[in-house]
Amino acid sequence: MPGFLASLLPQSLLPKRLRRDRVTIPVVRLHGTIMAGGSAFRPMLNLAAVASSLERAFAVKGAPAVAISINSPGGSPVQSRLIYQRIRDLAEEKKKRVLVFVEDVAASGGYMIALAGDEIIADPTSIVGSIGVVSGGFGFPELLKKIGVERRVYTSGENKVILDPFQPEKEGDIDYLHGLQRDIHETFIAMVKARRGALLKDEPTLFSGLFWTGTRGRELGLVDGLGDMRGELRRRYGDKAELKLISSQRGLFGRRQPGAETVLPALASGAVAGLAELAEEKALWGRYGL
Repeated sequence: MPGFLASLLPQSLLPKRLRRDRVTIPVVRLHGTIMAGGSAFRPMLNLAAVASSLERAFAVKGAPAVAISINSPGGSPVQSRLIYQRIRDLAEEKKKRVLVFVEDVAASGGYMIALAGDEIIADPTSIVGSIGVVSGGFGFPELLKKIGVERRVYTSGENKVILDPFQPEKEGDIDYLHGLQRDIHETFIAMVKARRGALLKDEPTLFSGLFWTGTRGRELGLVDGLGDMRGELRRRYGDKAELKLISSQRGLFGRRQPGAETVLPALASGAVAGLAELAEEKALWGRYGL
């Protein structure tokens, strides 16, 4: 309907999408463990999985802000930072405010993504923080002996098999890993300081990897307020504010599209590696009692 004709009709007679008193706030849910890859049966939170939803959310015309719901225990620091950067780039390009709402947890990489918000609002019982770096895995140095299998690895380069789970740990390998962790940790700390600035309290354990409730997180300056998405958005934009969920693309059976990945390689992957990855994912959630 042309804008001129719409202006002549009573608001009550116009379709909802044309009413001037209606404010639409696009909502993107970023939930899950942050890892590259994933499949239709086991989707992961990564840039490939959420890029389309973010683009469509920031493209909603007339929206004063984009609301992002986060529920993640962390995972890949690379994917966390890529998602963070994509949100900030779109916010600056589209000139929209970003409001982040924490559900159960925004910890480690989940909190890194939350830093993309111009404001972070958490439930009083949410878990936030864990500003640190962790590398987890499993060792199977005795497994092959027990099942009568000899493993053969040939390399060119003396460090091509460091941290091999089928060999005993080596002190030099662990020292090297700690160096990588320090570099990533320093990047994480710099991001927190750049985004939270003077809001941060002088707390010695702030960057130690500890995590806190939303209430304590607000006291420390990690979050800006306490509340829930629906209540907060209506308080800011009025009772007629409408939340519009921008969901990811769905496949034939209603499952999220896994991008370039396919189910077949996942089914063909080694059982030990698959179980280890699943255990690591569950351990991430388990750290926060979830």
